[in-house]
Amino acid sequence: MKINGAPSRTIWTTSDGALEIIDQTRLPHEFITVRLETMRDAEQAIRSMQVRGAPLIGVTAAYGIALSMKHHASDAALKASCDMLVKARPTAVNLRWAVEHMREFLLPLTATERGRAAWDEAGRMADQDVAINAAIGQCGLEIIREFHQKTGKTVNILTHCNAGWLATVDWGTALAPVYAAQAAGIPVHVWVDETRPRNQGASLTAWELAQQGVLHTVIVDNAGGHLMQHGLVDIAIVGTDRVTATGDVCNKIGTYLKALAAFDNGVPFYVAMPVSTLDWTLQDGVKEIPIEERGEEEVTHLSGLCDDGQIRRVQLTPTGSPAANYGFDVTPARLVTGLITERGLVAVNVEAIRSALSDTPRPEAGEGLGEWENE
Repeated sequence: MKINGAPSRTIWTTSDGALEIIDQTRLPHEFITVRLETMRDAEQAIRSMQVRGAPLIGVTAAYGIALSMKHHASDAALKASCDMLVKARPTAVNLRWAVEHMREFLLPLTATERGRAAWDEAGRMADQDVAINAAIGQCGLEIIREFHQKTGKTVNILTHCNAGWLATVDWGTALAPVYAAQAAGIPVHVWVDETRPRNQGASLTAWELAQQGVLHTVIVDNAGGHLMQHGLVDIAIVGTDRVTATGDVCNKIGTYLKALAAFDNGVPFYVAMPVSTLDWTLQDGVKEIPIEERGEEEVTHLSGLCDDGQIRRVQLTPTGSPAANYGFDVTPARLVTGLITERGLVAVNVEAIRSALSDTPRPEAGEGLGEWENE
């Protein structure tokens, strides 16, 4: 997608064997790139949310292992790097998927082979992510096109959090259909949930839509139901960090409430899902998916651009008032209209998921959460 009119990815390699990323904690008011030279740099970028979004987290972790193998390529170093990276964020299944893939790919190789092979494989995974998201865009485009053909009007799409190109290597998941529709000449407008407490919608989604020239409006999180009641939302499309084998969807906190409002108002509620996000080991998302609890300062404090042009952090809550900060919630499969995947639209029931996606990788029993479920 574009930054100041020029095509860009969210992560790229440098000529001297390092990585550069967009520091997403500084958007939308500052565009700053960060250089990653070591595995620990990659781990910190994931943990601090300089990179975020399940697909981008996975690719960053793959490159983190590649950076480690450049310097220390023994079996012990590979194990240590994988163990550290997989614990950086506990909810996004793509992180573990990417780390386990790199581990299995590198273990049969000699130490002298691992450095170059790891770098090439991480690059292949980045390119694959772009292709997957482009395919998701084409699948979702057909949904948007069909609605536009019926009404002849601008299609109003509500999204939550940021599942655009900033959450992936390029294109995005939930926003890939929007960008595909824009390219196809279909008029679209996006309702952008602010997505407290980190405001990924207001800061990241709004920023990338503006960069791409897509018509959009930022709303407070609680406005979605009101808009649906008044017929101002045609389709809801969100991303996901993990989907169970039964179709339960884990996404940014607040997604469940949007799904309930959509169900009550007859608004189609779609989830854009790379197939790698499917976790075959889980059946009941509410009971089994580990929900990350982040620091309370994300709730109690807020950063923003002041009138004097300076970015400052302010406290919102009374001193001493505790805050809870659950990062995700789970939307039951019964509330989801369909899964938009790179393989096409998949109905949300066990039989359809098995039929369409049965040949995708399945971790061994117990592998899905392992030792990191409560960290």
